[in-house]
Amino acid sequence: MVCLGNICRSPLAEGLLRHHLQLQGKNHIEVDSAGTSDYHVGEQPDERTIKNAGAHAVDLTMLRARQFKPADFEAFDRIYIMDASNYQHVTVQTDNAAHLAKVDFLLNNLWPNENRAVPDPYFGGPDGFENVFQLVNKACEVLAAKL
Repeated sequence: MVCLGNICRSPLAEGLLRHHLQLQGKNHIEVDSAGTSDYHVGEQPDERTIKNAGAHAVDLTMLRARQFKPADFEAFDRIYIMDASNYQHVTVQTDNAAHLAKVDFLLNNLWPNENRAVPDPYFGGPDGFENVFQLVNKACEVLAAKL
């Protein structure tokens, strides 16, 4: 799961996908998240993301931000991004067709091939965090069922 700073959308997606995989008995699947920037490396997710996820019984406090790196193409079978900017920042790091085929928009799990963005709630209020939670939760539930 990849977003800009790895403190709002991608850690939420990581936590929610883990949650849904656990509910489906698929604990063997590794899930991680990263940011395209290095702004928040080593930090916990945004406190508003932690609070909103916690209100839905999803604990994100153990997560720490890291930056996406080219080695992630080898380490992971799939790479889900949150918006077009993330897509560009990830795909520019390789010209390997197999690597590029791993990258997709998370919301394509709900709306195939539409490349819809998960909005960044960082500069918004509580409603934005709840909206993002609902979108990402639905996408991760569908994705977990596919895996």
